[in-house]
Amino acid sequence: EVQLVESGGGLVQAGGSLRLSCAVSGFTGDEYAIGWFRQAPGKEREGLLCISSNNYITYYARSVKGRWTISSDNAKNTVYLQTDSLKPEDTAVYYCAAREFWMCPAVGSGGDHDMAYWGKGTLVTVSS
Repeated sequence: EVQLVESGGGLVQAGGSLRLSCAVSGFTGDEYAIGWFRQAPGKEREGLLCISSNNYITYYARSVKGRWTISSDNAKNTVYLQTDSLKPEDTAVYYCAAREFWMCPAVGSGGDHDMAYWGKGTLVTVSS
């Protein structure tokens, strides 16, 4: 059974940083892509970034490009989202998701195409 578990959320002041983690388990192979998403209160889910199994990064949200990055530690089966220069508008529940294909979804897809597995999310609150 594939499982994704997010951690690392919390309360942070504007301008601060958090590193979110997504622990991945249950895949029988190593060709899968992991994406990060968020959903703010009253808003639709938004795709942020994705990392492919060969570590190619795809950005879906222009608001985070240059501020945030995604990385993976294959030995720990964990994908990280480093969030820097946080703003109050970054307040949301952050989710990681996975698809059983080595590439990330295309930019125009919004990032959630064929993302079959989802974590339960971790809350990030940015105070002004």
